[in-house]
Amino acid sequence: MNVLFFIAKRIIGKTGKGGKISRPTVNIAITGVAIGIGVMILTVAIVVGFQISIRDKVEGFNTDIQINKMDDNNSMEPVPIDRYQSFLGELNKLPQVKYVQVYATKSGIIKTKTENEGVVLKGVGSDYDWSFIRRNLVKGTVVQPADSGNIRSTDGIVISKNIATELGADTGSKLLMFFITRTKAADSSGNYSYEQRVKTFHVKGIYHTGLEEFDKYLVFVDIAQIQNLNFWTASQVGGFEVACKDFKKVDENESAINKIIGQDLEAVSIRKINSPIFSWLDLQNTNAIIIIVLMVLVSAIAMISALIVLILENANMIGVLKALGMSNWGIQKIFILDGAYLIMLGLLIGNIGGLSLCWLQSHYGLIKLSQETYYISQVPIYLNWKYVAVLNTGAFLSCMFMLLLPSFIVSRIKPAVTLKYD
Repeated sequence: MNVLFFIAKRIIGKTGKGGKISRPTVNIAITGVAIGIGVMILTVAIVVGFQISIRDKVEGFNTDIQINKMDDNNSMEPVPIDRYQSFLGELNKLPQVKYVQVYATKSGIIKTKTENEGVVLKGVGSDYDWSFIRRNLVKGTVVQPADSGNIRSTDGIVISKNIATELGADTGSKLLMFFITRTKAADSSGNYSYEQRVKTFHVKGIYHTGLEEFDKYLVFVDIAQIQNLNFWTASQVGGFEVACKDFKKVDENESAINKIIGQDLEAVSIRKINSPIFSWLDLQNTNAIIIIVLMVLVSAIAMISALIVLILENANMIGVLKALGMSNWGIQKIFILDGAYLIMLGLLIGNIGGLSLCWLQSHYGLIKLSQETYYISQVPIYLNWKYVAVLNTGAFLSCMFMLLLPSFIVSRIKPAVTLKYD
């Protein structure tokens, strides 16, 4: 094997010093591999980064799983359930459950002196995780729910920058909201009627996430305000939101939760609630796979071309080695070793280039995006060394496998012919 390495090294050395045909071809092959792996690293880093960025925003608004009353009501005003459920203790003991929080929603119209805006109030309690909204606050602060169920509970409201711009509102602004609510009591026939109710809120904070699907309509208030509007008691809520520790296991957790909450309640994951968004994100995986396959093919074709040129340029040497008794497979190993060296050199250069570009983008945000179109202001980067290792291993093995085909040209070279014209 030392002889094979020695000969392979001499071939590469000779190519580097002055192979008129092989040198430019080898340089092109190395460049092709470098560009291929660099593009693959960037593709995976951007696609995964984009998916995580959008997913985190959707999770920030809805968490991973919602538990509501099972019925045919698909509106933004769910049927109330008791907040003191017997299954909560068991639910919190599930290994993948991070926390559980109550919520309620109600549709309404915000009115100022000159503008109207349809919104959905999301009522939250003192157990609500404000970390996502706090990260995206552009002004003011969040509300502090009292969980009192009293009409005199906090009248603060957190609205989006989009809504604030439409209404010309700012922190401290007073907003009138109009609601259509079922009456508190039924008439003599047992039927309920509906009435218009008006409430005043004061803007406590303004957030901006760039996720227009939610920014354009979702506002946050104390859950006691919705309880009061709907004539609920302090122990009634719209449902529960469950945050999971690992998003990859959200469907598995959905099934586990449904087994313990009873037949009158239903747990639904955000993948189903926001299926258009997640279907769109899943589509990015297909795009990434197509790009990776194309880059592997480009790299492999470049390496095949380089190896064929090396073999043909060293046909006389192959004839001599055969005349000395070396087998076809032994000679093939020499050129496969040369191919492996060129592939690794290309991978090294490509990794340096690809990872450097990822670092520059993640730290300086050189490439900007239209937030209205892509929901984020710059190209996101997510680097996972497992992904980098898999890409490099896959690219190396794929190229090496394809190099086996041109290496069989060695068996077609006859010593008598090559030595005759040496």
